[in-house]
Amino acid sequence: MDQPVHLGQMQLKIARLCLDCDEVHQSAHCPVCASEAFGYLTRWVPSPERRMRPRPTNSPAADVYRELISPTPGAPKGVARLLARSALGVTAIGLASWIWRRNADGKNATSDVASRGTRPPKPV
Repeated sequence: MDQPVHLGQMQLKIARLCLDCDEVHQSAHCPVCASEAFGYLTRWVPSPERRMRPRPTNSPAADVYRELISPTPGAPKGVARLLARSALGVTAIGLASWIWRRNADGKNATSDVASRGTRPPKPV
């Protein structure tokens, strides 16, 4: 039996198994049958972690970004939501009051004109 000639090393993470001729390769198509049907070997052979220590899941920079994008740092979500709702409510009440006063002033002006029996001057 002839042993295959290894021209170089191949990493398990990039090794592909041709689904047509069972050749292991690392190119976009099989070098033996030119098929593009393949599966990565890591689907069947687990690849161990090469590092001695796994990467940290949180970095200090990620914590800083989380603090910057949070609406109110340190405040619970319920308190922040309550503050936002109350600010919206105060704004809505102020806007309604302004519209009501404006309409009341307009009605007073037209009732004065009607009581005098004259028409208001035409705009120029």
